[in-house]
Amino acid sequence: MNTSLSWIKAYVPDLDVTAQEYTDAMTLSGSKVESYEQLDADLDKIVIGQIEKIEKHPDADKLVICQVNVGTGENIQIVTGAPNVKEGQKVPVVLDGGRVAGGHDGKKTPGGVKIKKGKLRGVPSNGMLCSIEELGSTREMYPEAPENGIYIFDDDAVVGESAIHALGLDDTVVEYEITSNRVDCFGILGIAREAAATFDKKFCPPVVTETGNNENVADYIKVNVHDTDLCPRYCARVVKNIKIAPSPKWMQRRLASQGIRPINNIVDITNYVMEEYGQPMHAYDLDTIAGKEINVRCAAKGEKFVTLDGQERTMDDSVLMICDGEKAIGIAGIMGGENSMITDDVKTMLFEAACFDGTNIRLSSKKIGLRTDASGKFEKGLDPNNAIDAINRACQLIEELGAGEVVGGVVDVYGKVKEGRRIPFDADKVNKLLGTNIEKETMIGYFKKIDLDYDYEKDEVVVPSWRQDLERLADMAEEVARFYGYANIPTTLPSGEATAGKKSFKMRVEDVAREVAEFCGFSQGMTYSFESPKVFDKLLLPEDSELRKTVVISNPLGEDFSIMRTTSLNGMLTSLSTNYNRRNKDVRLYELGNIYLPKQVPVTELPEERMQFTLGMYGEGDFFTMKGVVEEFLDRAGLHGKETYDPNAGKTFLHPGRQANIVYDGKVIGYLGEVHPTVAENYAIKDRVYVAVIDMPYIVEMASFDRKYEGITNFPAVTRDISMVMKKEIMVGDIEKVFDEKGGKYLESYKLFDIYEGAQIRAGFKSVAYSLTFRAKDKTLEENDYAPAMNKILKALEEMGIELRK
Repeated sequence: MNTSLSWIKAYVPDLDVTAQEYTDAMTLSGSKVESYEQLDADLDKIVIGQIEKIEKHPDADKLVICQVNVGTGENIQIVTGAPNVKEGQKVPVVLDGGRVAGGHDGKKTPGGVKIKKGKLRGVPSNGMLCSIEELGSTREMYPEAPENGIYIFDDDAVVGESAIHALGLDDTVVEYEITSNRVDCFGILGIAREAAATFDKKFCPPVVTETGNNENVADYIKVNVHDTDLCPRYCARVVKNIKIAPSPKWMQRRLASQGIRPINNIVDITNYVMEEYGQPMHAYDLDTIAGKEINVRCAAKGEKFVTLDGQERTMDDSVLMICDGEKAIGIAGIMGGENSMITDDVKTMLFEAACFDGTNIRLSSKKIGLRTDASGKFEKGLDPNNAIDAINRACQLIEELGAGEVVGGVVDVYGKVKEGRRIPFDADKVNKLLGTNIEKETMIGYFKKIDLDYDYEKDEVVVPSWRQDLERLADMAEEVARFYGYANIPTTLPSGEATAGKKSFKMRVEDVAREVAEFCGFSQGMTYSFESPKVFDKLLLPEDSELRKTVVISNPLGEDFSIMRTTSLNGMLTSLSTNYNRRNKDVRLYELGNIYLPKQVPVTELPEERMQFTLGMYGEGDFFTMKGVVEEFLDRAGLHGKETYDPNAGKTFLHPGRQANIVYDGKVIGYLGEVHPTVAENYAIKDRVYVAVIDMPYIVEMASFDRKYEGITNFPAVTRDISMVMKKEIMVGDIEKVFDEKGGKYLESYKLFDIYEGAQIRAGFKSVAYSLTFRAKDKTLEENDYAPAMNKILKALEEMGIELRK
């Protein structure tokens, strides 16, 4: 956002500051200034002169000798090669010792070019006549300037006065960095209001007077808005008897300071009001509008439209269009159509000032590949209440400049009226937040300077609709702070009670998982939550698997990142594969990461996010190594009960005979096993891979960090060894379950110390040997104390078809 300082001063007439003072103060009050440029920084001693006499140079065909009146009472002689000089003309003259910005080629010279008196082909020359390029500007900004030659002033220019001032170059252009929530500051009036409040001066916006003849605009045009969400407000006025002409110099100079090329009075008025109010406008030739009606509707899919720049563009059904009774005549908020453009032959014109949905304009601009000054403002989300003021201001300028006759009335289609908001105000809370001691009335005074009213009965700040950034008390505190002055806020220590921070219980359980994994030689890895649907086939998941029901990402980076993962195995196996193919011999990795389980498909609400503790390894170690890591973790997390393993896990991605669900307290809390050889091959791993996945929410639910210690008994233990022969199908876990159920109160522990399969055991059987330890805390055990328990154990084993080995 750029503004001319002279334009700001037009609305803050008492503002008398240098450019540096202005930029410093505005930045400190919240309107951050990026930079500023003084247009006359490299210009000096340049006045308006009148050519009294022209003579040919005696020694040069292309040079002439001019006698120039510069208002000092004595003419000065200047030699020039300009082809367009004539006697009586008023031109810019650089006096001896003055400076110009650069050469006639338009290139600026840092610090300017100093002009000294001298001789040209033997004839004294005491200055220089200037082109607009030498003054640091261009013909785009000064269209009346000749293409090749000296700039010529109008006849009413005063000889001897500053040419810099006459051309409006004694000005400063300030560039601001305006945040997108301050849409009011995307217009000159908004910045001027901020400047008036910053320097405590009176803000004098232009007074918009009523315009229009006795006719009714409704007799000329009808407006239908078919989507009031995308177009909350549409205002239209009609101007007839149009007189196309150049706009006045003051308007051209202000537009030029904004970097806008003056064209003619009608176009310049629309641009002027857009810069002044921050409200884009558009003008249509009313005679080209079929049916004398405007329809605001969405385009048809694939609809073609030729914009003002002559380009044919293809719309989709989300792009909002301005149409007449038969055809589209403009893309709402972006650019008008070639079929309704204003030409020099226009007789009757339709003025449009509307408010469009900012998000829709931004997306539409991107879709059709066209971004304009208007769309840049609309996409911020403008205030619909600003539209009527802007269109009335434009019509006022039409009448003041004699550019046409304004038809009375306005067509105003306004759906849901946007009201301001009320914010409860508490001065004490503001002072506590800022660490200040500012009087309440002083704060209210700050608010009134920026046109915020105050309701004393309800203690509420009444915020107008154009201040969309003010929503709560903290915002009001910021307004107080920036006008009180951040430098004036004293340094204070934060108040409040100090509290000791600590990790949540969930985080402590996760820390235990990391400690156990790293203690056992595992390194932490992190993998993407985004995955490809193809991973399910790599994992051999059946087509009806619940894991194939996923959250699909609406704007993925590509197919490989198009869904949220429902299993953590793909990331783990991919990482192991990378290590294997880089010839890392023994690799152990773990990850703590979420999976995302949709509650239904298609997704209508947020999915369930479950943290998974995933372990993976290849190389040194086997199934039982991984089992030991799992059991160490469960023990460290306070799950001291007996975990069991169900070999009927049914995981298609694991080896059918080397997998198991991990069961604790009747709940399946995870699984472990060897990766199916086909799956390992899919990931280019030619080694046995072992994985374990533990569902952390279950662990957090059952974990405990309470520790109970018991004293060591002084009484000796009794051990009994049992060697058994059983079928291979009988699991060791089933035997241990018998020990737990039948061992009685004196059974302290048991330990598997031998498994044998070989020639001395018949086919289909195996030999298993356990050592059982019995101990009492209050006495030395005798045989009759533990014998009943042993008998129960042996009987239960016999019922399972297990024989004692003799």
